[in-house]
Amino acid sequence: MVLLAAAVCTKAGKAIVSRQFVEMTRTRIEGLLAAFPKLMNTGKQHTFVETDSVRYVYQPLEKLYMVLITTKNSNILEDLETLRLFSRVIPEYCRVLEESEISEHCFDLIFAFDEIVALGYRENVNLAQIRTFTEMDSHEEKVFRAVRETQEREAKAEMRRKAKELQQARRDAERSGKKVPAFGGFGSAGMTSVSSGSIITDTIVEPEKPKITAAAVRPSGPSKALKLGAKGKEVDNFVDKLKSEGETIMASSGKRSSDVSKALPPPVHVESVHLRVEEKISLTCGRDGGIQNMELLGMVTLRVTDDKNGRIRLIINNNDNKGLQLQTHPNVDKKLFTAESVIGLKNPEKSFPLNNDVGVLKWRLQTTDEALIPLTINCWPSESGSGCDVNIEYELQEESLELNDVVISIPVPSGVGAPVIGDLDGEYKHDSRRNLLEWCLPVIDANNKTGSLEFSVAGQPNDFFPINVSFVSKRNYCDIQVTKATHVDGDAPVRFSSETSFVVDKYEIL
Repeated sequence: MVLLAAAVCTKAGKAIVSRQFVEMTRTRIEGLLAAFPKLMNTGKQHTFVETDSVRYVYQPLEKLYMVLITTKNSNILEDLETLRLFSRVIPEYCRVLEESEISEHCFDLIFAFDEIVALGYRENVNLAQIRTFTEMDSHEEKVFRAVRETQEREAKAEMRRKAKELQQARRDAERSGKKVPAFGGFGSAGMTSVSSGSIITDTIVEPEKPKITAAAVRPSGPSKALKLGAKGKEVDNFVDKLKSEGETIMASSGKRSSDVSKALPPPVHVESVHLRVEEKISLTCGRDGGIQNMELLGMVTLRVTDDKNGRIRLIINNNDNKGLQLQTHPNVDKKLFTAESVIGLKNPEKSFPLNNDVGVLKWRLQTTDEALIPLTINCWPSESGSGCDVNIEYELQEESLELNDVVISIPVPSGVGAPVIGDLDGEYKHDSRRNLLEWCLPVIDANNKTGSLEFSVAGQPNDFFPINVSFVSKRNYCDIQVTKATHVDGDAPVRFSSETSFVVDKYEIL
């Protein structure tokens, strides 16, 4: 078999694409194709036609022809088999068999034709092999490109992070009225650590608390100048130098998310009658809005340490309008509580147990009403060319609350480096071990009811869920308070102390 050329032409003999496998001039191939329509005899069913020098083997393709020009002594059966393979290749690259589509993919077709025939002889290939050969897919090239793109992204992220750290350090220096550092001496890494520590201190430490010197400050970036909990000589010397330069090193009061949901410390002065009003919330929301479950459990606990005050009654002020389910202790007079909101024992002659915590009243709220969410969290991850841009907002819906030590924990992908922080209210910490970005807010109240955090990092939108929230509060969510304690005999008032806490059991956005 000697195949001279393969061509796709119109019914008038105009060549759209032609590949010659032997030496042949353009004039020669155009003349052969122009003569092809004149040689066809429409009255016969043959798919080939011959002249004195060549043979045309053809197959109609709607308004076009797939034509093979061979020598007369070639094997007609092999020519027909080759023609069928050529006809199957064309639809692989052209959606419609029209002249414009063939012209648009002419080079793809020529490359495929070269895989079928080499130097006029048929290659032993099938359609799948032709597809593989023409794709020229290289695994090594993909790996190389992926590594290079990752390195470029990390370099850009590191550059933006360093620029933000330097800018933040300058702002802190200007705010404190000190000379703007030139980032020399200890090196940029050391200055970055100091400035990052100063950010946490200035924002989180409350003014009324006494200042406490510490041996280390937790940096927000991956700096190696200071390490949390390090007790070596180098850290002590570095802190001493900072003190000599006028820097005030203070212990950060920011808590990790695992420690935040603990009860608040008891008051300093505790009377012989002490009351604890405790609430615990468990909430699960969807990322697109809507509550999957919200349950709040509350309890009033009484502790009496003096037998003189054992026989008392508690006056409860219940201003809640959220639809609570109230339940008293079995030994408490339920009728008295229902009629007068007074907690007293069924037998007035008995006294409350001494030196024991007794739960005298508890309540439960379970709802799917979005309006009752105390703190809403909206997370908007959007894909970009270098990864994901994430915007997170919070809003305090229950303005009577004051939430302390709020930590919003956002999962981030592992192995992609630290996120690049944009606009930020409050502070942040990147925990590379747990792959978490912790957004720390010392106080959220009516004066600070909204805030946002923006950051960029490589990943997909689903990588940033579930988001977990933790906080503590000295005000309870349901407006239930003990306003007065009196003796059973004579209704004389009794001095009592009380503490209120509202903590998180589970608070997540899935």
